[in-house]
Amino acid sequence: MKAWIVDRPGPVGRGRPLAFLQRPEPEPGPAQLRVRVSACGVCRTDLHLAEGDLAPRRHGVVPGHEVVGRVDVLGTGAARFSPGDRVGIAWLRGTCGSCRYCAAGRENLCPASAFTGWDADGGYAEYAVVDERYAYRLPEGPGALPDEQAAILLCAGIIGYRALELACLPDGGRLGIYGFGASAHLAAQVALWRGARVHVMTRSRAAQALALSLGAHSATGAADPPPEPLDSAILFAPVGTLVPPALEALDRGGTLAVAGIHLSDIPPLDYQRHLFYEKELRSVTANTRADGEAFLDVAAQAGIRVTTTAYPLDAADQALRDLAADRVEGAAVLRV
Repeated sequence: MKAWIVDRPGPVGRGRPLAFLQRPEPEPGPAQLRVRVSACGVCRTDLHLAEGDLAPRRHGVVPGHEVVGRVDVLGTGAARFSPGDRVGIAWLRGTCGSCRYCAAGRENLCPASAFTGWDADGGYAEYAVVDERYAYRLPEGPGALPDEQAAILLCAGIIGYRALELACLPDGGRLGIYGFGASAHLAAQVALWRGARVHVMTRSRAAQALALSLGAHSATGAADPPPEPLDSAILFAPVGTLVPPALEALDRGGTLAVAGIHLSDIPPLDYQRHLFYEKELRSVTANTRADGEAFLDVAAQAGIRVTTTAYPLDAADQALRDLAADRVEGAAVLRV
């Protein structure tokens, strides 16, 4: 099969951290599925992995964790799906199931958790395997999102949904979104569907226009103050210097959730300006399977619109370069 691997991590604009090659088709193990991939989203986490901000867990891993395809082969004992079923593979691909975090419904914090495209091969390939317990059944038929759009729900959508939940946005509240890429444009739609006032701060003119077209109440520069105090905010851009202005924009008792797996250094905070009056700053770590199921249900109810820019499989390196340079409108996705 054709597949991309992380070969020599480094800046995508100055080198070629990925290699495109032929690999044997993977065989599913016990209780696993082999999936013939039709689409795979290109996530900023893939960019961090390719550039070395996120250290690869092993050499030669196939990136990609927003995978849509059809079940091709069942491993021994696999019974949850049938060949031909439409499924999704997301970031979280395994947990211990027995630690105190798993027992408390917080499997995203499991110390033994494993992740698609980091610990094990992902979807920048023609085939991928997954434990059937961590695969998502995707709707089919009239009204179902096509594969290229459904792929983006599986990380950008799920992590944006968890970030929105952790930002503690009250009913009808005022939400600030910093950075407006794949995840942000989905979280914004959920917030708007719930009746929130959404203000977007991003440096990209195209992203500002997209935000306004989706119903955002304002769209301004990345560090600009919003037109009103915020009840909640989410930082999607991996830019630590945006933490102080985002905190300063919060009203009393507001919460800022940082959604990225990687963030550049945060400058010193002024306690009185940035944190006093019971403001909260919290990180968002991966997701649980319950988050994924809940978001897929909400996405269907809310009629989420997914904006994508498609690339053929053999152009994955170009997709990452465009993502790094903010040249992608909405979300990049590979057609496999």
